[in-house]
Amino acid sequence: MSHQIGGMSVHLKNQLERILAVPLRTPVDVSNPADTGLVLPFLKWAGGKRWLMPLATELRGSGSGLYIEPFLGSGAMFFGLHPARALLSDCNVELIETYKAIADDWQAVHAHLRRHDRLHSKAHYYSVRDQRPRNAATRAARFIYLNRTCWNGLYRVNRQGVFNTPIGTKTRAILATDDFEAVANLLRRAHLVAGDFETQIDAANEGDLIFADPPYTVRHQYNGFVKYNEQLFSWADQERLCAALARAKDRGANVICTNADHWSIRELYERDFKIFPLERYSSIAGAGGTRGRYAEVVIIG
Repeated sequence: MSHQIGGMSVHLKNQLERILAVPLRTPVDVSNPADTGLVLPFLKWAGGKRWLMPLATELRGSGSGLYIEPFLGSGAMFFGLHPARALLSDCNVELIETYKAIADDWQAVHAHLRRHDRLHSKAHYYSVRDQRPRNAATRAARFIYLNRTCWNGLYRVNRQGVFNTPIGTKTRAILATDDFEAVANLLRRAHLVAGDFETQIDAANEGDLIFADPPYTVRHQYNGFVKYNEQLFSWADQERLCAALARAKDRGANVICTNADHWSIRELYERDFKIFPLERYSSIAGAGGTRGRYAEVVIIG
C-alpha cells in the first residue's frame, strides 16, 4: 500500500502531477466508444466534465478505495474512471432517480426513450414537459428526452421546482453513442444518493478518492454557472466544501476538486491543497458572445 502525504497517496499524487503538468488536449474519441472501453455520459450538463475524461481514463485502476462524487451531474469522471465501488450523489433528485432507474431496468428506460424519439415534435416536447409520470422508468426517459431536446441541454426549473426550459434545436432522443447496458453495469457498482455534498464527503476514509465538481461560485463576483443550478450554491457553501475536503484529506482520503480559476478560490484552497490551472471551452451560455474558454483549476490533496 502506498504511504500518504497530506492525505493523497504518493503514487496517486505523482500520477496526477505528471498528468496535469501537460495540457489535457487529447480529445475523447466518441466515434466508437465500445472499441476504446469508454462509457460515455448520456446527459448534457452545464459544467460537465467530459472534457476532463482523459484524466479519468489515465487514473483508471490507480486505487482500490471507495470513489465518492458528491456533485454527480453527467458523471463524466465516474464513467471514465470505472471504479469498483462508488458513492454518487447530487442535490438534483430527478437526476439521481434517473440513474437509479437505468441501473434497475435500463431496457424499460430505453424503450420509453425510443418512443419519445419517434414522436418528437414541438407539441410532443411540451406535452412531455408538462407530464409528471409515476413510473420510475417513464420518469427517467422523460428526463433524458427533455435533456436531449431542450435548449442547450439546460436543466432549469421555476420557483415551484418544475422544469421549464424551452425546446431546442436537437431532434433526436436516441444517439449513436448510447450504451445504456454498459451505463447500467457501472451504476450497479454505486450507491446513489440525493442529498447534500457534505454528508457524502464526511463518509470518506483513508484510501478513498473524492472527486468534487461544485458550481463555480466565487467571492464578490457573479458567476454564470450559478444560474444553472436549482439551488444557489453560495460562497458559504464553497467554504463549507473546502472545509469538508480538508477534513477528508486529514483522514487520509485522496481529493480532486475542480473549480474556477479566481483569486478567491486560490486563497481559500491554497493552504491545504495544491492547485493546477487548466482551460476549457464552454458551449453553454445565453448569448454567443459569452461562450469561449474558461480558466479553471484542478485542486488536489
